Amino acid sequence: MQRFFGAFWTFRDLFWVLALGVLLVFGFFLALGAVHPGQMKWPTIGVIALGALWVVHAWLESRSAARRDPRLVHARERRGF
Repeated sequence: MQRFFGAFWTFRDLFWVLALGVLLVFGFFLALGAVHPGQMKWPTIGVIALGALWVVHAWLESRSAARRDPRLVHARERRGF
């Protein structure tokens, strides 16, 4: 069962990395002027929805205290930050 959950977390992280890649590629082509959002209505809506999901995911991950390395927290507190 632990192997299944390990694979699940790996695929979940892979999805979010690929989602960020799609957002960056779309933004790159948008900046170049090769993509016109008005002409590509549905892909633009999909990328905006994916961006909103990624922002929510990043916000939830930043608030998760369970994944923080205690050594880093201790080092930060030792430095006075």
